[in-house]
Amino acid sequence: MHLAYPAVLAALLFCIGLYGVLARRNAILVLMSVELMLNAVNLNLVAFDVWLRDTLHSGQALTLFTIAIAAAEIGIGLAIVLAVYRNRGTSDIDRLRDTAETDDAEKLPDSAGTDSAGTDTADADGTEPPPGRADGKTGKTKKAEATT
Repeated sequence: MHLAYPAVLAALLFCIGLYGVLARRNAILVLMSVELMLNAVNLNLVAFDVWLRDTLHSGQALTLFTIAIAAAEIGIGLAIVLAVYRNRGTSDIDRLRDTAETDDAEKLPDSAGTDSAGTDTADADGTEPPPGRADGKTGKTKKAEATT
């Protein structure tokens, strides 16, 4: 067997996987492309092991370790993708940039009763407004406010 045939096939598989990693937006397809790249490496390891007639079969042994690591990688990767899909509703990689940490301290009111603009958010009696309401209103209807 010539070494060129499996080497060319492995190079083609690796290039297809690399294209998939760089061009795809879906996280599942990116994980599949990484698997293609790992399989191309495995094909090279086995081909060179056969070509060199290694008595220890170290290329094949290393291939088994690579398969085990790839299985763990795909398991963890799919778990992360499923968790992101449940929270976000999409597995689009470009939309995952929204998960970056931002400085929310400027947007939230501090404990002294003022918001980021420095206006007082406490009621006249000094109590804090309900969560989500910066104007201090409790959400009562006008009829209920008129009777109190």
